Order: sequence, then C-alpha cells, then structure tokens
Amino acid sequence: MILDSRHYWIFDMDGTLTHAVHDFSAIRKKLGLAEGAPILESISALDGAARSEALATVARWEHGLVRRAAAQPGVTMLLGRLQQRGDRLGILTRNLCTLAHDTLDATGLADFFSPEDVLGRDSAKPKPSPEGIKILLSRWGASPEEAVMVGDYVFDVQSGRAAGTATVLIDPARRPEWAQSADIIIGEFAELLGHVSN
Repeated sequence: MILDSRHYWIFDMDGTLTHAVHDFSAIRKKLGLAEGAPILESISALDGAARSEALATVARWEHGLVRRAAAQPGVTMLLGRLQQRGDRLGILTRNLCTLAHDTLDATGLADFFSPEDVLGRDSAKPKPSPEGIKILLSRWGASPEEAVMVGDYVFDVQSGRAAGTATVLIDPARRPEWAQSADIIIGEFAELLGHVSN
C-alpha cells in the first residue's frame, strides 16, 4: 500500500481532523471580499490598517468557532494506529497556531501531537505554499518520499504536491476537479485505515 512505507504524517486541521463549521461565505461578506476569493491572500493585498483590522476580524471569528470544534469520526482510531507504529504526526493549518492548540484541546486530540509540530499561518507561509511541510520534514529529518499530507481542500493537496509528499484528500463529495491531483481520495477516515497497516 502506498502509505505503509510513509511514517511522517501532516494533517490539515479544520474540516480534516475536525468537522467543518467555518462559514467562509459569511466571513468573506463581512470583510467585503468577493465570493470564492482566498481570504488570507485577499487580506494580504490590503494596506496597513485595513489589513490589520481584517486579520483581527478573522482571528475573532476563528476564536468563536473553537468551542464548536469536534473531532471527525475515525480520527482518534487513525491517529492512535499511527502513534502505535511510531509515526511522527504534525499539523499544518491556515489558522493561527494558538487557536490550533485550543482546537486540539477542545477535541481531545492534543496528546497525539507535539506542540512544536503544530504550525499555523503565523509559523509558515500559508498553504498552498509547501513551506510549512518543509519546516516539519526538516525538523524530523525526513524526506518528502517518507511523508503524507492529508487535507480536505485543494490547497492541502497543492502544498503536498509542491513539497513532494503523498497526498490524501478527504472529500465526501469526491469532486473530480480536486481528486485528480490527489494520490488517494477518501470520504471519511475509516477508509484511510484500510491504507495503513498495524
């Protein structure tokens, strides 16, 4: 199996490890952004005070979602199996690092991840940049050929591809326009267990 020989796993957070609760259309509307526009990239194009205020608005919005966070079905079983194998586990999210830690605490997943292996947009250039993946691989002394990037959005797949890792897309809708760029596409974590031996 393609994933059995890979012992370095990097996960997206929101919508991947946790249920998707973010209403991106609503926050775009609040910020005055076009529908479908990438939020962080659109904010980075703003000037000074406008950029700072927009980032603060997004941070407040994200913070309000932490209390609603819940782990996806099958996540604990998968992470437990990987941990038992001695695999290294990391997180790369477009969220803030502190909020990622708060989310891990809220969902009961914190014990699966070393704090230093949780990277947010304030730790590395946001996905689809491969920078965060490269930071983790360098820290672990691992090569891309030993690693997997798991996420629920095209940016996750793009970052993994750019870094040279295997890519897993979690997409219950199995949208073909995203699936074509992923090595494996699954609808839920239970399917991923079938790709990982004990």
